[in-house]
Amino acid sequence: MQDNTAEKLDVNHYLLNGLNPEQREAVVTLDKALLVLSGAGTGKTKVLTTKIAYIIENGYAYPSQILAVTFSNRAAREMKERVFNMTPGADAVWLGTFHSICAKILRSNADLIGLSSSFTIIDMDDQLKLIKQILKEMNVDKKMANPVANAISRWKDKCIRPNDLRVDVTTVEGKVYATYQERIFSYDSVDFGDLLMYVVRIFKENSHILQKYREKFKYILVDEYQDTNMSQYMWLRMLSPIGAGLCCVGDDDQAIYSWRGAEVGNILRFEKDFMNTKIVRLERNYRSVGHILGAAASLIAKNTTRLGKTIWTDGDSGEKLVIQRAYNGYDEAKIVAEKIEKLRKESVEFGQIAVLVRAGFQTREFEERLIAYGIPYKVVGGLKFYDRQEIKDLIAYMRLIYQTNDSLAFERIINVPKRGIGASAFSKLHTRAIERNISLFQASKDMLVENTLRPSVTASLTTFIEFIKSMRKQKELSPVEIAKAILDETGYMRALANEKTLESQGRIENLKELLIALEDFDDLHMFIEHVSLVTESKRNNADEVVSLMTLHSAKGLEFEAVFLAGWEEGVFPHNMSLQEGNVEEERRLAYVGITRARKYVYITYAMNRKVYNQWMSNLPSRFLAELSPEHVVHIKGKTVRD
Repeated sequence: MQDNTAEKLDVNHYLLNGLNPEQREAVVTLDKALLVLSGAGTGKTKVLTTKIAYIIENGYAYPSQILAVTFSNRAAREMKERVFNMTPGADAVWLGTFHSICAKILRSNADLIGLSSSFTIIDMDDQLKLIKQILKEMNVDKKMANPVANAISRWKDKCIRPNDLRVDVTTVEGKVYATYQERIFSYDSVDFGDLLMYVVRIFKENSHILQKYREKFKYILVDEYQDTNMSQYMWLRMLSPIGAGLCCVGDDDQAIYSWRGAEVGNILRFEKDFMNTKIVRLERNYRSVGHILGAAASLIAKNTTRLGKTIWTDGDSGEKLVIQRAYNGYDEAKIVAEKIEKLRKESVEFGQIAVLVRAGFQTREFEERLIAYGIPYKVVGGLKFYDRQEIKDLIAYMRLIYQTNDSLAFERIINVPKRGIGASAFSKLHTRAIERNISLFQASKDMLVENTLRPSVTASLTTFIEFIKSMRKQKELSPVEIAKAILDETGYMRALANEKTLESQGRIENLKELLIALEDFDDLHMFIEHVSLVTESKRNNADEVVSLMTLHSAKGLEFEAVFLAGWEEGVFPHNMSLQEGNVEEERRLAYVGITRARKYVYITYAMNRKVYNQWMSNLPSRFLAELSPEHVVHIKGKTVRD
């Protein structure tokens, strides 16, 4: 016994030696429902992985009696690797995402739902394809597919089945949901939302199954608890009704995903939900310098719905945050590019620099300016501006108007938006073009004269060809006027507006941003030449590149220097959030952005900005005034202009 005690002391010394007092307290607390409030950069993953190893090495539970849940496969892989390096035999730990863990439980109990254990999990593409089929059967426009898919996902996030719906069952979304659920069930398939919803149902309807898993898992650890939705919350509450052996790690100040179903209330009411609770605050930051943490703390303190903590460091204060005013968006991008060049000369690698924006459409001016300065970059979590579907579609129209022999452009947009020219009709056009060595545009004109196509195809193709011809005749039109005519007369913009989704709204914003860019060009030739050069320039495979992304995409990442652009009312905080009264989440987003930086933070705002193709003079973001003056320096002098 003495030997075992000595061995445990040695192991615990090895595991706990590198932890600060709060981290150590979080690791060794096992007899309470524990909430670890982990500020940005305070070592939450270290706490989680060490806690798993601590439980195993001290014999408090077998590895198979530990459940650890993450939100992403990347986080799960990182945790597994760290735990395995600390303790042997950790393979049996149930460690994975909510979906992977629930898939495992569901396969073991699929018969209780009426599925086979070999059921198929369909992805979003398959889900949309099936929804479109159902909409077609109902004689409803397929453009409703995305809104319907979003509605179904939100219902499943709350464990609401079709037969639970009341008023909603009469809507298109409700009717499609009922048919969709019957259809995938008959296919012996589930989607990601079903994984949690079905397991919750099994637990509700089969108390002996629920009791089996309650007894199986002595310890349950949950990462990013602030991002849980209602179904994940229900699942967890059922497995651990009083919180015995439960450890949830999260940060209410980084809850930024309400738009995809996350409920920040889950973490805020932790003490009410579970018995015998304890909160440990991890506030010592190992990432950022003092001024960055001080500014972030002063900002987030303005939120009223939070549990409260203040991150700090015993390291250097570092440089203050720089807030700089720009004349307009072009000027702002130039300021950022020039500062990036300066940082690079000061030995900050491109790969340690990020430009963070509130919305995807903002990246265009920065991309063009970075290209002009020869600064390599990548768009993280999305496509580069000129690679986006809607942008390529509009440019393809403009290319075809400029040069009707451009058959690649013709092929891209002949049925965009849908005009009933399907694969069979296009095949005939393509065959004619190949046989006679002519363009698809010329082949179309020839076949219309010959009247060899079906009447419906003939009507649609005639309208399309006449539109292109009429645009070519209007020599006086500027590129931006041509683009507006395309979006209006083809119905492209209306089709996006009718989708009424966050994705379609983002695509509309991107198109409006392209209209702004087009105002800098006098004719189509100049613009098409510019796009070709931009597209060629961005084929840069260098490992060391500046990261350009939205604030949402930046969560969990860190950089030496961070540029936070577009801090104006209506841009950030976003106008939609202002209308919905959701300023606190926008403030959390600002907090996330600031705390991505280790040493340098530069915040820019423009006096004038073109938004939706109209000049706007927005007030500086309210968040700027909420940053403590002792941590920031303002540059209000002469702005950089050509």
